[in-house]
Parts: sequence; C-alpha cells; structure tokens
Amino acid sequence: MPLSRANAPAASRRRGFGGISTAMSEQYEDEEVTRGRVLSNGQVLAFIARLWLRRPWLLATAAGLMVLAVLFDLMLPTAAQALIDAVADPAKDADRAWGAWVFFVGVYVAFVATRNVAFRFWNPLSARNMRDLTDEAFQRVQGFSADWHAGNFAGSTVRKISRAMWGYDEVSDALILWLMPALLVLFGLCLQMALKWPLVGGLAFLVVVGFLWINLWLVNVYVRPANLKSNALDSRIGGALADAVTSNPTVKAFGAEAREEARFGQVTEDWRQAVKVTWNRFMDVWILQNLLTIVLQAGTTGILLNLWLKGEATAGDIAFAITAFMLMSGYLRNLGENVRMLQKGLDDAEDVASFAREAPQVADRPGASAFRGGQGEIVFDAVTFRYRNAEAPLYKDFSLRIAPGEKVALVGPTGAGKSTFVKLIQRLHDLQSGRILIDGQDVAGVVQTSLRAAIAVVPQDPALFHRSIGENIAYARAGASQDEIELAARRARAHDFIQRLPKGYDTLVGERGVKLSGGERQRVAIARAFLADAPVLVFDEATSSLDVETERLVQGAMEELMAGRTTIVIAHRLSTIRGADRILVFEDGKVVEEGTHRTLKADGGRYARLAAIAEGGATI
Repeated sequence: MPLSRANAPAASRRRGFGGISTAMSEQYEDEEVTRGRVLSNGQVLAFIARLWLRRPWLLATAAGLMVLAVLFDLMLPTAAQALIDAVADPAKDADRAWGAWVFFVGVYVAFVATRNVAFRFWNPLSARNMRDLTDEAFQRVQGFSADWHAGNFAGSTVRKISRAMWGYDEVSDALILWLMPALLVLFGLCLQMALKWPLVGGLAFLVVVGFLWINLWLVNVYVRPANLKSNALDSRIGGALADAVTSNPTVKAFGAEAREEARFGQVTEDWRQAVKVTWNRFMDVWILQNLLTIVLQAGTTGILLNLWLKGEATAGDIAFAITAFMLMSGYLRNLGENVRMLQKGLDDAEDVASFAREAPQVADRPGASAFRGGQGEIVFDAVTFRYRNAEAPLYKDFSLRIAPGEKVALVGPTGAGKSTFVKLIQRLHDLQSGRILIDGQDVAGVVQTSLRAAIAVVPQDPALFHRSIGENIAYARAGASQDEIELAARRARAHDFIQRLPKGYDTLVGERGVKLSGGERQRVAIARAFLADAPVLVFDEATSSLDVETERLVQGAMEELMAGRTTIVIAHRLSTIRGADRILVFEDGKVVEEGTHRTLKADGGRYARLAAIAEGGATI
C-alpha cells in the first residue's frame, strides 16, 4: 500500500534550509519513501532461490541434515514418555529405566550433532551466495546509465546493496534453518498426538494453522507497508550522509554545520517515527501469537490431565504432552520471530532483486564487437537526441564530421549541446534516430567498455579515487608498469610535484583527490590520459579553474598529449582554443558558426562577440 505524501509530518513538508527551498530533493526522497512495493514476496524469494540453486549439493546436504535433525527432535517426546513410564513403573526395572535414559539422552545428542554438521555445509553456501549477490548488484549498478546514477543518491544505493546482503542471510536462515524444521516438527507432533488423542491433535493443529495465518497474512498486509517505509527512510539516511560528507568543504566554506546537522536530524527523526510504527506493529502481531500459545498450553495439558483423572492416560502420556508442548511452543516462538525475520529480509533484499530485473538503460547489442581504434574520425549522421525528461530534442537531424587528428574546439552558452556532444560519442545515452560513427564503427554496435577505452577524457574537475597517485594514473591501463606510470607523469608535468610528496607515487590522494590542488589533480588526469594512449581525446574545460602559472604547465602537457590525436576541446578561455584547427559555435543543439579563431573573429558574428568579451577580461 503506497504511503501518501500527505502523511509526512507538516514540519518536514514546509521545512527549508538556509532560506533555499528543498522541494527538489524532497521530491526525490518522497519517491523513495512512497514508491511502495516494487516486487512481490514471491518475486524476491525467487531471486534468492536462484542463488541457492547455484550450489545444489551444498543446499541438498544442508537441507537433508536439517530434516534428519527434525526427525530426532520429533522423537524427543516419545523418549520422554518412555523414561517417565519406566520411572513410574512400581517394579523399578533398572535395565528398562537406564535404557530409556540412554534413548532420551541419545536422541537429543543426535539432534544437536546432526544440526551442527548441517551448519558446516550451510555456512559456506551462505557466504558464497552473499558474496555473489553483492558482487552482481555492484556489477549491475555500474552498468546502469548516467541518467540512473544522476537520479539516485550514491549513499542510498550503497545502503541498499549492503542491506540486501544481510537480507539474503535473514531470508535463507529463516526459511531453511528455522521455518522448514519448525513446520516439520509442528505438524509431525500434531500427527503423533492426533493418532493417540484425536482431540488433542485437532486442537494443536488448529493453533498451528492459526499461528501460521497470523504470521503469513497479517505480517504481509499489516506490518510490511510500514517496514517498506522505514527501509526507504533508512536508505535516505545513507544518501543524506553521503551527500553531506562528500560536500563537507562546501559546508565548512559557508559555516553551515548547524544547518546540515538540522537537515540530517530531520531525516533521522523521520526514520525514528517510521521505524517505531514498524516495531510496534510487530509487537501487535507478537501479542496474538502469545495468546495462541497460551491456548495450546492450557488446552493440551488440560485435556491430558482430564484423561489421566479418568485413568485413560499414564504419567508418561502427561510427560509426552508437556514435552510436546515445550517443543511446539519453542518452535512456534521461533516461527513467529522467523516469519518476521523472513519478511524483513525479503524487504531488505527487494531493491537488489529489482536491480536484477531492471534492464540496463544503455545496453550492448547482442553480438556487439569490440571497438577497433583507428585514426579517430568522428561522424554524426542525422542525429536526433532528446534527454529523457526534456520536452524537445536537443539535437535534431544533426550532422558533423571531425577528421582524424583534427583539433576541434566547442564553444557556446551553457545548455547549447557541447557536453552532450561528448557524452554521445562515449555512448552514455542512446539516440532517438541517426548514428554516430568513430573510425567507421557505429558506437551503438560496439561493446561500450571498449569504446570508452578509446576515448580519453580530462574533465574540469577530475575525480580521483582515494588510492595512491600511482594507482590513479595506472587506472587508465590495467597492468601498467612503474616505469610507464612515471613516464606518463613526466609528460604530464606531474612527476616533480609527486616526488616532493612524503610517499611519492604511493601517496594517498584522499576522497576524490581532496589532498591535491586543482592543478595537481589536472596533471594526474592528464598523466592518466597519456597512459591510456587513446586515439580520441576530450578536454572538458580542463583549465577553467586554474591560475595562470598552473594553466601554462597544464597547457604544455595538453599540447604534447594532443599531438597526433583527434581532440575535442570544450573551453571558455581563448588561450585554450586559439590554436584549434576548427572552432564550432553551438547554440540550441546546432552549429551556428565554424572556422578558425582568426576567420571567426574577422566575421564579426557570435564568436567575435564572445572573443571581445574574453579579451575584455571575462571568459567566453
């Protein structure tokens, strides 16, 4: 049952932070909280069962041993009955009594030993499947499009995957280790009692069925909606944490720690209120379960006591009933707890199960071949492209050719289509019509990873991993040697500053490279591009945030890197594009002017006006 936006606390609906509306982020967060059930319990369970079936021998052995342990458990009331009858016998037959004692103890020892051995098979099965689930969820998420990642908080996604791993564990343990044995024991004892005393067996059967109904139906319709909401808010905590922690420099720059604490406090308060409802609903179900357990206790023992008073039952029969009740009450208690654990695990695993059913938004075609890098010719052939939420296409029947080895600059206002041009040659989005060819190969028909390996991108703000500088440079080519890494760093004018660091190439750069300056990060990114040795090179405003001295260093490295490669430069600074073979002026997804810096400036058009602004001290 989806939860209405109107159910959110009024304060959270009205609340803004720092005088700026939070409607946009709240809209996304509310979609997370109110999206309701995506998959049914059966669909999530089928997803988990497919993991079990990957290792059938481990599953079959563990389950078989669990069933054997159940058989020993079912023998315990009979063993107790035999022992009490032997002890109550006036003849005091020692052999019979000790034999009954050995049987009673042996049954329990066999139960414990068999169950312990079953865990020896179950534990490796669970560990391997949890690893597979996590690895495959990560692989799936990595394969989702740039649009998907733009619409999902990274912290929430991390939380969903880690929660699903433990959700698998809860579902598997609940079903195989607890619920399956519990049902076998409960109905087995009902059958044994029905064969001896039909009234007792009938009462026990009704209580067990009622107990199951309360758990399976009531938990699903009463508890699950609240649990889904609290899970979504749990994911929001991860998203809010990641958003604030990764933006900590901005928080400090504006002295906004108190505002962020208030914002995060509102998120955790929403979670607190939601999870309290979930836990209270579980407690409501637990009360009904305990009432049924009392009925079972009073009914079975009361009926047997009445039969004993009539001389129709022995002391051993009473012992059988008491032992059976103790077993049944324990399993019923476990049944209730594990149905709740099962439902929670299914809810926790739901997001990752839905990932597995979600087709990649940008997928390799069946039979796609690896991209074969050549001279770097790029052709846009009647391309029409519209962003998913846009009303009109950005590009419509757009055609353009960039010759091999040509250096092309893209200029124009924000939103004109410059960055989209680069995203499309990387195939981060699919076209509505037309095609893009690189070295005569349609980018939609080749393996995406091989295509992107042939395009080296140096962005405005390079994102580095929280790893060593050497690892960050080597990321461009797996297996690169230290000599190759250092050569790339020298060519990028980065070797000298790296050598001055405490651990040189082994220095950790911090999350997203925060321990390095902007110019240092740019030179590491250029070193990475040198090592990639790709035929197509993209500079996306790579010097726009650098000081003049650092810009000269970076430009020198850029000029060397551009030699012999097809290069696309997105820039607002004239110094970066003066030497371009061709400058393309974009406006509303169209090239409205093209030529060299000299010819475009002489024409007196849009570029000339932009150049005049730049020469007056601004950027174009």
